[in-house]
Amino acid sequence: MTPNKPTLHPRNRHQGRYDFPSLIKAHPDLARFTITNPHGKPSIDFANPEAVRVFNRALLKAQYGIQHWDIPADYLCPPIPGRADYIHVAADLLAEDNAGEIPKGAQVRALDIGVGANCIYPLLGHSDYRWRFLGSDIDPVALASAKAIVQANGLGKAITLRQQANRAHILSGLLQEGERFDLTLCNPPFHSSRDEATRGSQRKWKNLGKQDPRRKLPVLNFGGQNNELWCEGGEIRFVTQLVGESVQYAKRVLWFTSLVSKASNLPGIEAALRKAGAKTVRISEMGQGQKQSRMVAWSFHDDAARQAWHAGRKTQA
Repeated sequence: MTPNKPTLHPRNRHQGRYDFPSLIKAHPDLARFTITNPHGKPSIDFANPEAVRVFNRALLKAQYGIQHWDIPADYLCPPIPGRADYIHVAADLLAEDNAGEIPKGAQVRALDIGVGANCIYPLLGHSDYRWRFLGSDIDPVALASAKAIVQANGLGKAITLRQQANRAHILSGLLQEGERFDLTLCNPPFHSSRDEATRGSQRKWKNLGKQDPRRKLPVLNFGGQNNELWCEGGEIRFVTQLVGESVQYAKRVLWFTSLVSKASNLPGIEAALRKAGAKTVRISEMGQGQKQSRMVAWSFHDDAARQAWHAGRKTQA
């Protein structure tokens, strides 16, 4: 018997089909990119990067009240429903040691590792839970774009940004003295090289049946700079490095988390977590359409310490 595939989180705002009339009302420019799919339903051409950007802009405005959102050409344009799922699964994780209640408000602080030009996790996390975010990145152009989004939406008090100056490090040298975080988020580079990223995209088009010799499809329809899409050693190396560096901040972060796209990478990551001495590890499956992913979370605090962390935050509030 085949196990049921995970679907969108119950709190995800993007259940069912997209309401294109509402999206177009929120952002009329979307009408230019709306097509009728083979099933006779309204959609967009997801092979068109400009269409995807405008679609995201409409989603963020209609569903989250984000009035201004844009990214530079060729930067990663994220699928919002899947990104929202990560936020909700992480929120459930925080609720585990907080009497089942999701902690909300500015007292909850999250670190988005690799915030990117799109700044998507801070936007969604603040909109849904009013958390406060620090977004980090190695790319100054991406940070400038994220800063423009934050400022245009008046979110400077909720979202701050910081460059990781040493490209060889993830956490080391990034955090300031005394900073504490309830949660870290990370969507690591998936591929180990640009060639691998290109081949992966070509396989995706073939699987979707969109190979059309009459039409020149983009290499990567969601865009993406090299550091967003691939790094030496790929996902497994990035996440295991993150695990290793997390030991240094064990007492200052309640939960470290990362997306892991390749299930085959889990054994190596779990081995790294055992070596690092993580006291608690959680693996949560997530799914959106044909895409399957999972969130790996680890904490160096035991159950009692995590409960005390939440109690301390309530006392400070």
